[in-house]
Amino acid sequence: MTQVRIRLISPITTIIVLLTSVLLSRTLMAQTKVLHIGTLLAEPGKAVTKEQTLVLKDDMITHIIDGYQPANTYGEDAELIDLKNRFVMPGLMDMHVHLQFELGPKNDSDSLKMSDQLMAMRSIMYAMRTLEAGFTTVRDAGSSAQEMYALRDAINSGWIDGPRIVAAGGVGITGGHADVSGMNPDLMEFYTGSNICDGPYDCRRATRDAIKYGADLIKITSTGGVLSDRATGTGQQMEMDELKEVVLAAKRMGRKVASHAHQEDGIIAALEAGVDSIEHGSYAGKDSIKLFKKTGAYLVPTLLAGHTVLEMAENSDFMSPAIKEKARKVGKEMQGNIERAYQAGVKIAFGTDSGVSAHGGNAYEAVLMAKAGMSNMDILKSATVSGADLLDMSDKIGTLVVGKQADIIATDSSPLDDIEQLLDIDFVMKDGKVFVNK
Repeated sequence: MTQVRIRLISPITTIIVLLTSVLLSRTLMAQTKVLHIGTLLAEPGKAVTKEQTLVLKDDMITHIIDGYQPANTYGEDAELIDLKNRFVMPGLMDMHVHLQFELGPKNDSDSLKMSDQLMAMRSIMYAMRTLEAGFTTVRDAGSSAQEMYALRDAINSGWIDGPRIVAAGGVGITGGHADVSGMNPDLMEFYTGSNICDGPYDCRRATRDAIKYGADLIKITSTGGVLSDRATGTGQQMEMDELKEVVLAAKRMGRKVASHAHQEDGIIAALEAGVDSIEHGSYAGKDSIKLFKKTGAYLVPTLLAGHTVLEMAENSDFMSPAIKEKARKVGKEMQGNIERAYQAGVKIAFGTDSGVSAHGGNAYEAVLMAKAGMSNMDILKSATVSGADLLDMSDKIGTLVVGKQADIIATDSSPLDDIEQLLDIDFVMKDGKVFVNK
């Protein structure tokens, strides 16, 4: 009788075999794409070029050549994408979104009813709406932390599709804009997290805690906010020693700090503490403008948020009286102050506060920026080059040059002539993968 020997394969060997198989399959699937581009704005802030060929290998740009080169020049299996009748530029970036919610009458009740897992599923939907609108990179400026970090990591791992996410960890004071409000006291106690702090050393702890658990940057709230359900105004709330400790603790660990700030006293305090960007900056005046220019910090205007809450305050009944009063005041005055900052030469990065406004409608911020006096070229630069600089990712994204990621969008006509072209993006590619091609 023949003796049969069965050789058992260890779990580790099985994993190695599977990983090798995946890597080999990815190598075999690696594809060259050749884009024929009619008008190319490779670097917003510089001149456009005509009739260009852009070659991609997987997710990277490998060649940019004058004229239309045949696709088979780069291999028999190279895919040709015809954008000869399109205006092409780098993927847009939104430096201030909240992918886990969308403001409306049911927002609070829906959040209380939803599990964290279901909220994460909804975030995927909002993320895809954002990507399909042409925004290939976003900075989430405050969400339920672990769910947002998981979404970020799942997208980076290629498990699901979505924009590239840089996710903030929030730090705020008791009763401040980052703290929970408008609920039963027992619920407020339950929902108050370790990100809430009081005093400099406690805020140092909260900052380190946020970084420990996965924050790419720290988001603080130096002033009150419109959507906090308390009549506590929009002036400075965090003290200077708290602000300085947050910034120091973050920078010791290689993280930037963004500060929500409306009134000028809180803008000035945050800039003096050393933050990298001011979110909203609704009442930026001559003193804070001087500090912006001295420190080199960015202003992220979020005009769309002001526009949205004003519309809701005037035309709906779900806001509390405290929120409505703040929404009307800030919404009406925001645009003029941002215009003065722009005219004075403050650096501006595109940001919407989407989540307050509807996800996928991010590009309407560009229309409002134009109404505030920004040139179309500066608007495009704020949503590409400036965003990449604020994220310290200029070596990877923000322009279309050889060696960078293939994040590309296209419109019918030039947004340099008509900024509203951004409201209807015809082509969206992120990391070399096409998501929209009308």
